[in-house]
Amino acid sequence: MNRNTTILAGLIGAGIQASRTPALHEREGDAQGLRYLYRLIDLDQLKLDSAALPDLLLAAERMSFTGLNVTFPCKQTIIPLLDELSPEARGIGAVNTVVLKDGKRIGHNTDCLGFAEGLRRGLPGVAVERVVQMGAGGAGAAVAHALLSEGVQLLSVFDVDSNRAQSLADNLNQHFGPGRAVAGHDLSGAMAVADGLVNTTPMGMQKLPGTPVPVALLRAQLWVAEIVYFPLETELLRNARALGCRTLDGGNMAVFQAVKAFELFSGVVPNAQRMLAHFQDMNG
Repeated sequence: MNRNTTILAGLIGAGIQASRTPALHEREGDAQGLRYLYRLIDLDQLKLDSAALPDLLLAAERMSFTGLNVTFPCKQTIIPLLDELSPEARGIGAVNTVVLKDGKRIGHNTDCLGFAEGLRRGLPGVAVERVVQMGAGGAGAAVAHALLSEGVQLLSVFDVDSNRAQSLADNLNQHFGPGRAVAGHDLSGAMAVADGLVNTTPMGMQKLPGTPVPVALLRAQLWVAEIVYFPLETELLRNARALGCRTLDGGNMAVFQAVKAFELFSGVVPNAQRMLAHFQDMNG
């Protein structure tokens, strides 16, 4: 890509004012000598919901956006509006990155890779025989694929919508082999035998305070991972750390999904360590 080209990217989601993504992209763009602008398109602030996605995509194309990231609650509802999906996005059934190029909308998923990289770096060597995952939405689908790819033998997926949990479990068993995932029905039973717990729900965000599992079900032997990163220390992580659990905050996934999205938007390979350092600066 010509270094004089302006990259214009944006994030569509609800309640995203605290997002670190714009600064992560723009600072790395500066470091690479690129003209890189990144805008927030906050559905809450605009008083819109995901029904506005067709209009927002069209507007982005008309304003020559290079690409868009999408987050809660749009990662699955955006799929019918796209022209093509990467193999990862198709397999996962969720999109968090859309490249707008030559009149085409191409959906990618960088969440899966982002979570897997964060897990490898942040919780090396943890036991992964049985893991409980809270949430089966767009981010949950990507994280579940990452967990099974990283060797989890049995993933129990819980969601307020039991049909959604079941359909994610079915998708995972199709990809990874029968019996690798189940839709959970007995949370305390699953937690009692689990090695780890992952929260992929928005519960714990500034606008949705609380914890996705009762504190009484946590114990020191568990590792606990979170994908929410504002705040970086959610109530779940605070409780887990107090018990002595090994924990992984949502910062790693936020950074590593952004690393890949940056490359997809700009064609330039970013410096992942520098982006991690930028993120730590912002949260220092």
